[in-house]
Amino acid sequence: MREVINLVDELRFRSSAEKHEMSHLYEDKIKNMGNAGRNGGEYYTPRPLIKTIVKVVAPSIGNKIYDGAVGSAGFLCESFEYLKTSKDLTTKDAKTLQKNTFYGKEKKSLAYIIGTMNMILHGIEAPNIVHTNTLAENISDIQERDRYNIVLANPPFGGKERKEVQQNFPIKTGETAFLFLQHFIKILKAGGRGGVVIKNTFLSNTDNASVSLRKLLLESCNLHTVLDLPGGTFAGAGVKTVVLFFEKGSPTRKVWFYQLNLDRNLGKTNPLNENDLAEFVKFQPKKKDSPNSWSVKIADVDKTTFDLSVKNPNKKDETVLRSPAEILNEIKTLDKESADILKTIRRLI
Repeated sequence: MREVINLVDELRFRSSAEKHEMSHLYEDKIKNMGNAGRNGGEYYTPRPLIKTIVKVVAPSIGNKIYDGAVGSAGFLCESFEYLKTSKDLTTKDAKTLQKNTFYGKEKKSLAYIIGTMNMILHGIEAPNIVHTNTLAENISDIQERDRYNIVLANPPFGGKERKEVQQNFPIKTGETAFLFLQHFIKILKAGGRGGVVIKNTFLSNTDNASVSLRKLLLESCNLHTVLDLPGGTFAGAGVKTVVLFFEKGSPTRKVWFYQLNLDRNLGKTNPLNENDLAEFVKFQPKKKDSPNSWSVKIADVDKTTFDLSVKNPNKKDETVLRSPAEILNEIKTLDKESADILKTIRRLI
């Protein structure tokens, strides 16, 4: 952060190019904080992934876009960049983007400062970011005037919320991400669209909260797409995640899954890039089946568990089960080899 501040003095901010350069520098520093495992980097979501999520959700000018776990404000900044180039902007469009489009909430002080600064550097002059704990709001108090057209977020997962916070939600759970998902579903307008990152275990956990939340999502929203991401997508975090794409207002009939299979391991020195996601972006609009993608009808899903585990039917199970006799024969062979080695050692001694 100190390096950023030192470089600020060298830029006059008289041109959009200089502002653009500064925003990229700032983003790069946040990313490096995450790669180094330093405070602040935990709020960084890979920009190629954010850009892809924004493309699929496809906001339009006039939509109100919301992130209740804003972090470094990557989703709002990339949505701004997407909308700026979506059409030739009128003066009214530009005013709408500046004042009535981007909204967020952030609990942590450092993230709030980082996110606000990031939006300003990207050209959003008066960010509508509120420094508050999103989950402290009782979702039963959300009114129509509070709702948004678009929700884009990567809420924190693995955290535990206090009992009094859990009372704000119909489905009680200590898992932070599950509370956020309830909040996002509630705060979307009818017909509103969401793109939310969550741990892949959400799709298959058998605890009551997970089952109830999957049921809520499938019955109140059209969960049309699930993007299954490989481990290492998030630098410094070994957890596997998925992205849920949904539209509120009608139940899910069919889910299209896409499993991102790469020919390399992702990590700090080998991060995710936009080319990795190009096939997903190409196939998603028509939900095309391929070796990496398939569809599941909700009518075929177990109604007691609502299990949505990512099981690619196009991949053959390479696990070969051996008979007990084969295993015993291999053990005898290994025992004989071990005995022969011991005999040789004794002779040498």
